Amino acid sequence: MENETLIRLSVFLGLFALLAMAEALLPRRKRNIPRSKRWVTNWSMTLLNTATLRLVALVVPLLAVGAALDAANNGWGLFNALDLPLWLETLLAVLFFDFAIWAQHLITHKVPLLWRLHQVHHSDTEIDVTTAIRFHPVEIALSMLLKIGLVYVMGPSALAIILFEIILNGTAMFNHANLRLPLPLDRVLRTFLVTPDMHRVHHSVHRHEHDSNYGFSLSIWDHMFRTYIAQPAEGHDDMKIGLRWQDARPSRLAWSLWLPFRKH
Repeated sequence: MENETLIRLSVFLGLFALLAMAEALLPRRKRNIPRSKRWVTNWSMTLLNTATLRLVALVVPLLAVGAALDAANNGWGLFNALDLPLWLETLLAVLFFDFAIWAQHLITHKVPLLWRLHQVHHSDTEIDVTTAIRFHPVEIALSMLLKIGLVYVMGPSALAIILFEIILNGTAMFNHANLRLPLPLDRVLRTFLVTPDMHRVHHSVHRHEHDSNYGFSLSIWDHMFRTYIAQPAEGHDDMKIGLRWQDARPSRLAWSLWLPFRKH
């Protein structure tokens, strides 16, 4: 769609700046590593991920939005067969893809090969808005291929995919932010939305805690499938974030990119 990239980039950068300022004014946890050191690595990863998707586009010419347009032109996919009102199709498509991302996230924790890639995200020893963009390029490529396949199966509109991507990116940055929300507000929001306190549990060093709270946008899937843990056992101020080993290496780009291929 026309201006799709510009719209998504503008929303992403605007939300990032807003959340970065908010967590600087209302931090939930004290920083132990200078923000600049981690941010260079995490931002470098997202630039590498962007380049990786450009390479994927050379092999698979249609990424998610293009696949939606192609599916519509050929009448492929469930939604193209049902011919629902646009508002209902968009709502159902966003819900379906949010659940698909939740399920994909759970699978990356359960399949050892995929966990090797996903642990790059979890190896960040502090959590803030940049942790939301810290993913290994291979994981990003695999995620996009899965998304393209699901687009052809479901046949959502391009508008629904764009809206879903904007919501996913925005809520991921929100729930990774080192942001202190009033506890009453957090309790209300987490009944349907993943909050920073809820998602922080997922980044605990303890296996039973990081194998919970898989949602990125909606919290309903964790409630429904009983993967929800309300609070970390050690409390938010004292809990350790990352993997079981704790040192400064994850803040280095080359080390982080090579992490999936190291012997454990």
